[in-house]
Amino acid sequence: MKTLALRLYGKNDLRLENFDLPAPADNEILADITSNSICMSSHKAAEQGPDHKRVPSDIADNPVIVGHEFCGTILEVGAKYRGKYREGSKYSIQPALNYPGRLLDAPGYSFHYTGGQATKIIIPREVLEMNCLLPYEGEGFFKASLSEPASCIIGAFHAQYHFNQGEYVHRMGICKNGSMAIIAGAGPMGLGAIDYALHGPAQPRLLVITDIDQARLDRAAEIFAPSHAKKLGVDLRYVNTRSGNPVEDLRAVNDNNGYDDVFVLAPVAPLVEQASGILGFNGCLNFFAGPTRSDFKASINFYNVHYSGHHLVGTSGGNTDDMKEALDLMAKNVINPAVMVTHIGGIDSAAQTILELPAIPGGKKLIYTQKSMPLFAIDDLETMGKDDPFFTGLAAITAKSKGLWSTEAENYVLNHAKNIEEKGA
Repeated sequence: MKTLALRLYGKNDLRLENFDLPAPADNEILADITSNSICMSSHKAAEQGPDHKRVPSDIADNPVIVGHEFCGTILEVGAKYRGKYREGSKYSIQPALNYPGRLLDAPGYSFHYTGGQATKIIIPREVLEMNCLLPYEGEGFFKASLSEPASCIIGAFHAQYHFNQGEYVHRMGICKNGSMAIIAGAGPMGLGAIDYALHGPAQPRLLVITDIDQARLDRAAEIFAPSHAKKLGVDLRYVNTRSGNPVEDLRAVNDNNGYDDVFVLAPVAPLVEQASGILGFNGCLNFFAGPTRSDFKASINFYNVHYSGHHLVGTSGGNTDDMKEALDLMAKNVINPAVMVTHIGGIDSAAQTILELPAIPGGKKLIYTQKSMPLFAIDDLETMGKDDPFFTGLAAITAKSKGLWSTEAENYVLNHAKNIEEKGA
């Protein structure tokens, strides 16, 4: 079985290649891939090569397929799993396998025949034994590709905790009907967090979103209008903290009280300190942003830790249950991960996108692995349509959904974009 895949051979050495997959064993599954969203973790893996903690040291001779946020269709099920998985069904994979003895191994980093930037893959026994092959019952494919980043948001909400003074029992999750602030929350992951805060299983009474970019705040308000939130019982506010005294201003929004839950979505020390300054009694601060510096530090008010019960949590990814919840909510159209997507491309644009990812603005870059397309921003579709009718059609579709990607847009790409085989890649 031939596949076309983007493989990592060394530091910044990504190669799009045709090669033969082995026949799947009885404890393996053959599958195709339709979509894969690119994560900054893939850029870090490509940049570090064999020095990356999840990448094998012998990739120069035994390359791995990159990409870990993907969705496709099961083509052939090995004998051992025929009663559990069904050919023709859609799936996603939880990449954090935590496989005994190989805790860091993950699809997209560590496997020769499994990764998201491919047309076909062999799903290995490690994924199946750890129950990390997850069915997706919803429409389309791209939502399931985003179930992993969505699970990171869900995991962060579940990691929050509160307690009653004098009791030693932690109540997990955000404070229902409480006050929540999402600092630097108008970016792609922030939009996902707003979505889950409004439509997930527990809503705050007050939800405050901050940013220093008014255009981003305006875009967030266009997607999640305060009037819509009000119908759900949530007082949604957007606050630009570029000027003034952010701590005083944010407390004023909450009747001069502190907040029950505060999420920090950018690894910036003053924002952590700002979050500490607006915590209320028994408030929980979630440092969600992943810093690149191992010596990242910020000041926390320990007087309030002692006397007001302020506490701090940090999360890095979600677990399998979080990903199952994400897939279920997406399939039911309760949450819409399209708010995270800003760029679309084909598999022949994936290597350059991964290598240059920090320099490309916007949110998630969604790759259709069976297609040949340059990477393009959804916001640029109308302009691109002046020269190419393919983009004219896409622009008309995305205009119907406030400029967001959609299953209709995905189907248009799958039906009209050039297949990668046609270019002889």
